[in-house]
Amino acid sequence: MEPFPSSFSSEQKDTDHQLLLKGTNVTPHMVAKSMRYHHDPEPASGARVQLFLYNNGSESLAITNQTRVCFEGKFAQDLLAQNIWAWHDTPSARSNPDLLASSHLTVWTFNSRNSTFGANGEFDMEIGPENKPWFSDKLSLTPPKCWLSAVTFLAPEGKIHPDRLIIHIANTSSKAVKITSCRLWLATAPETPYILSLQKTFKPIKLFNHQDMIPVEERSGFIVETDPLPLTYTAVEIIVTPVDGTPYSIWAYLRIKVECFDISGGWVNSSENHLQNESFLKTLKRLYINTSHNSLVPGYSDTNLYEKYPLKYFGGLRPFEVYDTDAMLPNIHAVEFLGEPQYGGGTPVPPQEVWEALAPYAVTRLATTLTHSEERIWRDYAGLSDYPHYDAYRVTAPSPDEWKKYDRWKGERIGWGSPLETIGDMCRSLRELNRPMPCAIWSQGPHNWSVYDQRQRTTPTPTEIRMQAYHAISSRITSLYWFNLSLKSLCSWRDTLEELVRIGRELRLIDEFLLEGDAYEHKRLATIAGDLDWDINSVCGARAGLLFALDLNYKPDLEERIFKFDPPRETEWTFELPAYLQQINDVFRIDADGIYDVNWNQIDGSVEISDQASQVMIYIATYNPELRFDLEIKHQNLVKEEAIAGFDPIGNDTDFHILQKIFTSTN
Repeated sequence: MEPFPSSFSSEQKDTDHQLLLKGTNVTPHMVAKSMRYHHDPEPASGARVQLFLYNNGSESLAITNQTRVCFEGKFAQDLLAQNIWAWHDTPSARSNPDLLASSHLTVWTFNSRNSTFGANGEFDMEIGPENKPWFSDKLSLTPPKCWLSAVTFLAPEGKIHPDRLIIHIANTSSKAVKITSCRLWLATAPETPYILSLQKTFKPIKLFNHQDMIPVEERSGFIVETDPLPLTYTAVEIIVTPVDGTPYSIWAYLRIKVECFDISGGWVNSSENHLQNESFLKTLKRLYINTSHNSLVPGYSDTNLYEKYPLKYFGGLRPFEVYDTDAMLPNIHAVEFLGEPQYGGGTPVPPQEVWEALAPYAVTRLATTLTHSEERIWRDYAGLSDYPHYDAYRVTAPSPDEWKKYDRWKGERIGWGSPLETIGDMCRSLRELNRPMPCAIWSQGPHNWSVYDQRQRTTPTPTEIRMQAYHAISSRITSLYWFNLSLKSLCSWRDTLEELVRIGRELRLIDEFLLEGDAYEHKRLATIAGDLDWDINSVCGARAGLLFALDLNYKPDLEERIFKFDPPRETEWTFELPAYLQQINDVFRIDADGIYDVNWNQIDGSVEISDQASQVMIYIATYNPELRFDLEIKHQNLVKEEAIAGFDPIGNDTDFHILQKIFTSTN
């Protein structure tokens, strides 16, 4: 049984209507201005809107798909048909009725394409019988000035129920705010994920590092320790009190899922069942792969090979009774079976159809993912899955954007590649459209693509792989999926394998900070001459700030048709720090080879770092003098574990030839 605590409520009965709108969560649509397409995107005038409706009466309400619900005099199905909405989960879309008991909450979501239902839009809404509605009022969709930017559920290793929440809040209001309390409304039963009761109230709230307030135009957060939580849906309500102001609530509705930083190899199996081969499994382990795009694989999942080289399952995960069990859940990454619905084999799958396909998983404990492919329109699909990710590559690969439209290199326009930093732009777009849910990415790895614009190398170089991955990682993603570490890819592009190992080792060094943190700063730096110079990104949490500097001083080699970077150069950057990380006493650099001292100074709430730098530079700023030592030990242990595998196709020719022999004998 899931651990459902007893419910309680202390809400006042303060309206004549039986339904009370407790709050809204309005997430405005956006598009990345840096992207270039054959046709310009439509204006981003819509928003993803969550409505938190509370039964304020003494009687239960039976809500079915026949319940009268009007938005500006129209029904949801009319708004879909007229392309005013992209998708919704209001009652008319649901096949099962909901019984909303007194003092319980229900959450409805719609994703609009129209300014009437977008940020700052206003419309009349009516619910229930026409002669005596349960709710009737004009709604104003004002985007919050304070919002939940990241909500992360963590659990002890191997456990399936989270017992720790890390909540990050952005304050863009004109006043500093105090967090009065945090309340969780939990689904009353797994089979009714839209019916929630007040289960937990946490107060007083202690902000990161004993902050009292979140300053104006700042971010902070807090950590909540709790009893193990059920793997269902929750409404997170934060009571915010501005200085000299009236308390109010900010809201979010999302699935409770244990967050782990997983690294996937993509479709590592094939019709030849390479997962049955121990040498291939040893190679994946050495590449830090702990997940693959597979369901149960006979000859692997049912043998001791799985016990020695476990890969989390990532697929359709049906039937539910096989995968949705206490024993299986630690071995599951997430659900994925829809491919790329924005393409749909040439015709996009309407977002409402995507919602219908994912809806059966809402009553399970299996978190869903969705692959977003085209930033130009993916706002229409925002909020559909529990764990959105995107799939977009920057060299020698199919892509929806027009690469020759980028005037990135002073008139040099190329068709075999595109600006690598647009990976970060897309990550920030996806994150903001789906906040506070975590996001993942498919990152471009070794694979045999076709020849694009006469580029003969049909896979990215190690440097191109590294830069694409880190433009995503530095925007704060919480899992990375390589496309595509098949045995064929690994054998075809041996020169990329060492880079995959290095990135994997680095991710295992910093993954805890990516999970605990929130994206804090992004700025794009240029030289005095106006050339792009560096992207500065940071991911900050209670213990430390991850500081990234990503080199933008690269050029396309027009003969080799690859991107090339200059040697390291003397560079100085200034990283802003949140108010809760002002008392740092150590800054150091980190990469796959270890931990390094660095020249740094703290000036007016910022860290100034000087270094010889190129490509990817990673720094950690912390007030904990022991953190450097802890990470040095962690690094040593990672290197030892790589050696224990006893199989090294990267550095050992004999081992690589074993991989080649496996591939040729099965093809």
